[in-house]
Amino acid sequence: MEWLIPVLIVVALVVIVGIYLWATYNSLVALNVRVDEAWSDITVQLKRRADLLPNLIETVKGYAAHEKAVFENVTRARAETLTAESPAAAGVAEGHMQQALKSLFAVAEAYPQLQASQNFLQLQQSVVDTEDKIQASRRFYNGGVRELNTKIKVFPNNLFARNLGFHEREFFEVVDGAAIAEPPRIQF
Repeated sequence: MEWLIPVLIVVALVVIVGIYLWATYNSLVALNVRVDEAWSDITVQLKRRADLLPNLIETVKGYAAHEKAVFENVTRARAETLTAESPAAAGVAEGHMQQALKSLFAVAEAYPQLQASQNFLQLQQSVVDTEDKIQASRRFYNGGVRELNTKIKVFPNNLFARNLGFHEREFFEVVDGAAIAEPPRIQF
């Protein structure tokens, strides 16, 4: 009978550790899914902006056809954004896109007729709305990454999280922070 108490203690410890591992694993899975969902939201917004750009370029081209370099830069930045597959690549592409958009809107400011075009104004507003959604999606994604990375790094999770297949995720940060420090200036 005296062996029963140590056995019960060991069984209780195994059960407690098992419940802890089960709960931790499930919370890591939930955080991982949340980060994947947030990344999907970012790619949807980046695609939406990329879909708006050809219309915006064509509208500006009608007034400023000689600004070929600006249009090529926007087109190149659009392609780079669409092909970015990781947060690091998307961050680089986002910096290039912001610079290209600033150039495009700077060209547009030189043409009062373009500024009066209802189509151009609607496209500008759509780009502004999309930029806001991209920023909100980025904040949501980075918040999820922060939670997941923290959960993976804290003790005792750091002892087994990587063995269970969970790895830290990278933040979506624009490489050229100055590129987004000031959003594209749009005057109506």
